[in-house]
Amino acid sequence: MLTADSIASARYAMAHNKISLLVIDLNGPEMAAGNELAALVRSRAGAPVLVLCPFTRSSTMAELMAQGPLTYRIMPVAPEALLDAVTALLAPAANTKASAQQHLLDLEADLNDLLSIQRSLQRALYGSEEIERMGARICNALCSYPGICHAALLQAVDDGALRLVAQDGRIDLDIREVLGGREELLEAAVRRGELVLLDAPSKAGDAELAAMLEEQGVHMMLAFPLRGEPGGPLLGAISMLFDRPLVMSREHFSCFGSAAQLISFGMVMSDLRHQNNALGLEITQITPFDGLTGVSNRRQGEQVLDSEIRRARRYGLPLAVIAFDLDSFRTINELYGYTTGDRALSVLAAMIQTRLRNSDTMARMRGEQFMVIATHTVAIDAFKLAEELRETIAATELPGGDSVTASFSVAQLAPDEGASELVTRLEAALHRAKRAGRNCVELAMAR
Repeated sequence: MLTADSIASARYAMAHNKISLLVIDLNGPEMAAGNELAALVRSRAGAPVLVLCPFTRSSTMAELMAQGPLTYRIMPVAPEALLDAVTALLAPAANTKASAQQHLLDLEADLNDLLSIQRSLQRALYGSEEIERMGARICNALCSYPGICHAALLQAVDDGALRLVAQDGRIDLDIREVLGGREELLEAAVRRGELVLLDAPSKAGDAELAAMLEEQGVHMMLAFPLRGEPGGPLLGAISMLFDRPLVMSREHFSCFGSAAQLISFGMVMSDLRHQNNALGLEITQITPFDGLTGVSNRRQGEQVLDSEIRRARRYGLPLAVIAFDLDSFRTINELYGYTTGDRALSVLAAMIQTRLRNSDTMARMRGEQFMVIATHTVAIDAFKLAEELRETIAATELPGGDSVTASFSVAQLAPDEGASELVTRLEAALHRAKRAGRNCVELAMAR
């Protein structure tokens, strides 16, 4: 047996001796990941390699797997377990047809499971707004992989600490209790941006932690850092607990690494949506118009309603308000995409504007819900206008060739009634129109 205290001396020994098994101990400072260490593994050309790796250096082992086949053991490892690993690697390969076929079948099953989890994650990330809801779907998707009994999404906050976004699992475990005072478990994943593989709870050197996890049947922990882009700032980490020991292959590391990239992308998109919403709110405070449809925005609509209520009271004039909501409009978005849906909203708003008087105000209140403030108008005339608008919407051909219907409610301002009470009546009547089968007009009677 030959030993070497550096990569250079190991390379020299391999050049002048026949090496049956190369053992790399990543516990030393000389064994940092780099081109020289990668070249050392690559030079084996498929000959046996055993990597001894502390769980905080798991990323180095994953990088080496890309250079050629290798076996690993997470440190610390018992002497008898190490002897078993060496014996297995030095034993002649059993190159039987049956074992080769079984290996291919096992590999195919693993790849199918890995592809399945990626598809599940893609569905989990689709259409997510808030990071908490997205995180819950991510954790649920990860738990569909065979062996994963708990998953948690953690976000790095400004002070470098971790905030739990979501967790899910088939075991009664709160990851906050696991991580409480044990930040070093995910320190490599979050602060150094490296993956962490702990193939036995006892190897963390924390007896209390080991007992807590083993009581829940946890045999392995895997955590990946989350980055918005390579070399970019760390967003957080994804943690996975396994109810069985799993020997990680190059395909496993690659798949879970891709999953971490997908999750990072989802977190970035969630943050961008949050920023866009905040910016949209700021713009709303500046401009009185809705940027998509060109009608008044909600803030302007509420101001006009307050102003018209005061004017109606002052001069004893009638005032009616119409509220309408497009029925099942999400179907347009799902079938043709949000761009087509936006164009459809713009077309409908323009069409409705042509049916209103110059003194009427149309405002987009939220999503596909609008309000029309009809001055000098009593309830019966507003009801007739609502029926006309309902027929106009149903007859309008939208981008994509489809059409939609709308549910309406109509209310006339009652004596001593404020804007909030009037809107409450309108919304209650609008809900009745929805329950009545949609594509109809409900009159909101004053109490």
